[in-house]
Amino acid sequence: MKLRSTALVKGFRQSAPYVNAHQNKTMVIMLGGETLADNNFPNIVNDIALLNSLGIKLVLVYGARPQINELLIRQQQEPVYHKGIRVTDAEALETIKQAAGQLQLDITARLSMGLNNTPMAGAQINVISGNFVIAQPLGVDDGIDYGHSGGIRRIDLEGITQQLDQGSIVLLGPVASSVTGECFNLSSEELATQLAIRLKADKLIGFGAEQGVKDMQGRIVSELFPHQAEELLSIQNDEQDSASTSFLRCAISASRAGVPRCHLMSYKVDGSLIQELFSMEGIGTQIVTESAERIRQASIDDIGGILDLIGPLEEQGILVRRSREQLEQEISLFSVIERDGRIIGCAALYPFPEEGIGEMACVAVHPEYRDGQRGNNLLAHIGQLARRNGLKKVFVLTTRSVHWFREQGFVESDVSDLPNAKQQLYNLQRRSKILTLDLTTRPVAQQVR
Repeated sequence: MKLRSTALVKGFRQSAPYVNAHQNKTMVIMLGGETLADNNFPNIVNDIALLNSLGIKLVLVYGARPQINELLIRQQQEPVYHKGIRVTDAEALETIKQAAGQLQLDITARLSMGLNNTPMAGAQINVISGNFVIAQPLGVDDGIDYGHSGGIRRIDLEGITQQLDQGSIVLLGPVASSVTGECFNLSSEELATQLAIRLKADKLIGFGAEQGVKDMQGRIVSELFPHQAEELLSIQNDEQDSASTSFLRCAISASRAGVPRCHLMSYKVDGSLIQELFSMEGIGTQIVTESAERIRQASIDDIGGILDLIGPLEEQGILVRRSREQLEQEISLFSVIERDGRIIGCAALYPFPEEGIGEMACVAVHPEYRDGQRGNNLLAHIGQLARRNGLKKVFVLTTRSVHWFREQGFVESDVSDLPNAKQQLYNLQRRSKILTLDLTTRPVAQQVR
């Protein structure tokens, strides 16, 4: 019981920065028909309710493609497509309205639950659906009349924003009316994308059968830029499930139009939405306009994060203790790895310009991020800084990481090889190993993204 309680406390503490970061942010969540049909959908609804309770502004866009097709076939109507777009005659439109209307009622009912034995106990959520979207017909293409299939003519952004500011969840589906009073079948993917872009949403979120986008080795890729997502999509189009493929196309368009983050996760995994948004590493794939992780020069505001990072290593004797006052004085010498506003890595470069050498010190990476290339990235960054400062060598003093530094090209050296000032400060009791990297003979590797 104690172990479980400790894990709960640790997870709750780690999620706190993300709770603060997401508060009052706008997110558009795309719920495809496959997501709505999955047995895990009630858990997704619970998590959506939790996001709402945390002060996150939510627009839900639901699709109904599989439900519509099933209903059409049951009524002996053959689904018709032209260039991947549904052709909607008057008879098909009635079936689409039936399927979409039923789903709207079901989603609203689930978000209205408040039973004491459910995760939504005590929740009071206002779900608003209305004529926020005005449609227009797609018309005729290559002699094919799309009928009642339409596109977006106008979105009432002010009306949606007012509802979001009042704490309501806005729920929109694949049927919208036109200025002439007709109904048109919309692409839920286009609707979600345009809403995210025009609302200047902070996130566009979608679900697929898989946990995210896989690389050629079948591993989930945690972060992609739009052009990388496009390349993977073209290579693996047949391997990705249709829901993931549809969302990826939306994410690419939204990212290029300025939506900072688009997240793809599995609708089959309980809690995937919470894990993706409120954990350090996430669980799915995010498509970003710029990397969520970067190396930069440290500032005085980073001191707390650096102390949290190096504190455990100082207690283990791996790093030499540094006081807050010392860090404040030396902060300009530090570089940090920042991810989602958190410091997950650091290193310092102490230059000795007279001897043309620098010390790489206080190298630390958060335990949950040591499986990647962040140590190599820090080394590459420090090497570049050293070169820009006219230094020809970099040395480290270490008691535990000798092999890692040797793998990076460092060679063991003697105390006499240290700068004179450092020789006088060398701790004979600590007996740190001295390793040196010659920057003139061995180029430092480039950072790995």
